[in-house]
Amino acid sequence: MNYELMENNKVFLRGVVSSRPVFSHESFGEGFYEIYITVNRLSQNSDVIPVIISEKLLDKSFEVGNLVAIQGQFRSYNKFVDGKSKLILNVFVRSIAEIDDTMNPNLVEISGFICKEPIFRTTPFGREICDVLVAVNRSYNKSDYLPCIAWGRNARYVKNSTVGQKVSIIGRIQSREYQKKLSESETETRTAYEISINKITLEGQDFVIENQGENKLA
Repeated sequence: MNYELMENNKVFLRGVVSSRPVFSHESFGEGFYEIYITVNRLSQNSDVIPVIISEKLLDKSFEVGNLVAIQGQFRSYNKFVDGKSKLILNVFVRSIAEIDDTMNPNLVEISGFICKEPIFRTTPFGREICDVLVAVNRSYNKSDYLPCIAWGRNARYVKNSTVGQKVSIIGRIQSREYQKKLSESETETRTAYEISINKITLEGQDFVIENQGENKLA
């Protein structure tokens, strides 16, 4: 086992099980199921995060309404939907964790490489945002492609980074609903998942955000 690849993608979640397990896939005779865990933010909002868990770890503690804590990795894979490739994101559970109220309930740490030119923009309210796609190496020569979003000074810091540059990120996994236009008269509500950046370090540079309350569990 490559422990370096284990350390470059770490997730801790503590939240309430909000869906019953649904069979996802089988690998080497082992069944895996998808559930959703709802993690509250400091505000009245919450993030509803898809989780993939082995049948070996799935017990009665994962009944709907129960508080659980898990450790794992934020992963991606491509799925063909209507003839187009769609990036699917979820948390792969590696172990069950203790329910510790002193820990951040939604914490992700990744180390990887910028694989797409960052997209910097300003909202109508003047808020600066930068979208970054990070490739994180995984075992068996695989990689996870993880969308990240930076705000304010973080956005200005990362906007001029280059493809291939190494980056380390600490943040939280957030879910966000948006409207997808299907035709002139039809729209569909979809959910996007991404890492909301709290701290980011580009290779050879250190940076800590100006305002911890700007996006942390907001």
